[in-house]
Amino acid sequence: QVQLVESGGGLVQAGDSLRLTCVASGRTFSTFAMGWFRQAPGKEREFVAAISWSGSSTTYADSMKGRFTISRDGAKNTVYLQMNSLKPEDTAVYYCAARPGWSPLTGARDYNYWGQGTQVTVSS
Repeated sequence: QVQLVESGGGLVQAGDSLRLTCVASGRTFSTFAMGWFRQAPGKEREFVAAISWSGSSTTYADSMKGRFTISRDGAKNTVYLQMNSLKPEDTAVYYCAARPGWSPLTGARDYNYWGQGTQVTVSS
């Protein structure tokens, strides 16, 4: 089992930045690819970004490219999501997810473990 705990969400204004943190515990963190997803009220959960277990490969949803950066620190069993130039449409609950294997896949069904989520609210 892998336990994931997100933090770092909050209320910010448009144009501000936030860094989300996800700390993993349980099985070996270094053998899991990690992803971030988000879900806004009344909408389906959508892919945000993912990173391979080595950190050498990342992938992003088109609307986040250039604004969001995913990274990981193996020594701390932690994955981060740096979010810059936030927009009101980025308002959602952000979830951290883990999947065994190298590939940073984009489908929610490909991830086995999920955190409880952290709320990000961007005001205009």
